[in-house]
Amino acid sequence: MGETVLVVAGILIALQINNANEERLERQREAVFLANLKVDLQFTVRELDRFIEARERRIESGQRIIDYFNGRPLDDLNDFAFNSIFVQTWQRYYQNINTYEELVNSGNLGVISSQPIKSSLMDLGLLYEKMKGDEDHIRFDFEGYVYAPFFETVDIEPMSENYAYVISQGQVGSEMPLSRDAIETLLGDIRFKNGFTLVVYMMRAINSRFAEMRTTAVDLIEQIDRELDGRIE
Repeated sequence: MGETVLVVAGILIALQINNANEERLERQREAVFLANLKVDLQFTVRELDRFIEARERRIESGQRIIDYFNGRPLDDLNDFAFNSIFVQTWQRYYQNINTYEELVNSGNLGVISSQPIKSSLMDLGLLYEKMKGDEDHIRFDFEGYVYAPFFETVDIEPMSENYAYVISQGQVGSEMPLSRDAIETLLGDIRFKNGFTLVVYMMRAINSRFAEMRTTAVDLIEQIDRELDGRIE
C-alpha cells in the first residue's frame, strides 16, 4: 500500500513539474510575442507621425488652392501649380503589425494572456479598416473631381518639371513657363474646386483617424511594458 502511495505521489509531482515547465515555456513564448508586438507598434507610431505630418502639409496646400478659387490673386503661377500637384501626390497608409497577424493566422492569439492587450489590438485593427474606407473615399474624390479636370485642361509636363525641380532643390526637373490661360480655366471649373474641398475635408477626417490609431498604439506599448515589467518583478 505504501509503495502504491509513493508511486502515485511521484506521478503527481512529476505532472506538476511538467505542467509548471509547460506554463513557464508558454509565458516565455508570450513574452517574445509581446516584445515583437512592441517593436511593430513603435514602428506604427513613427509611420503614423510621418503620415499625419504629410497629410497636414497637403491640407495646407489644398486650402491654398481653394483660396485661389475664392479670390486670391494669381500672381505666382508656380505656386498654384506646385500646390496642385503636391496635394495629388498622396500615399496610402499600410499598417505593419506582422506579429499580431502571425498570432491570428496561426491560431496562437490565445498565447497572449492579457485580455486588455488583445482588445486594444483588435481596436487598432478596426480603426485601420475604417481608415482604409476613408482612403477609398478620398481616391474616388481625386479621380472624379481633381484628376479628370486637371489632366483635361493643363499640359502637365511643365508643371511636373517645375514640381520636380522644387522638390529636389534643382537636382532633377527644370524651370519651364506655365500657361496662365490653362490655370485660369481650371479656376473657372467648379468641379475642380469642389474636388479640392472634398479632398481637404477627407484628409482632415483621415488625420483624425490616424490620431486615434496613434493613441491606441501608444497605449498598447504602455500596456505591454507593464505586462513585461510585472514578469521581471
